[in-house]
Amino acid sequence: MGPLVRELREKQGLTQPELVAKLNILGWDVSRESLAKIEAQIRWVADFEIIKLAAGLGIEGTELLRQSFVKGQKRPQSLPVLLRKESA
Repeated sequence: MGPLVRELREKQGLTQPELVAKLNILGWDVSRESLAKIEAQIRWVADFEIIKLAAGLGIEGTELLRQSFVKGQKRPQSLPVLLRKESA
């Protein structure tokens, strides 16, 4: 989800501090450092945070999840996963 958040933020011309300010106004007390960790996929995102992130980015929470899932499907699978599929 993190790379998608970064992509959507950058498409809107928002800096991390600007998005953080929007999220703070929406009621999520998050820091720029936490947002950076989310974008880098270092920090886990809770369900209520997904809703706030989506609102801050101007989309529905379900759409943020959908886009994140679709983008995740494009990643190459690891060799162990591929081998398990072949043996099934």
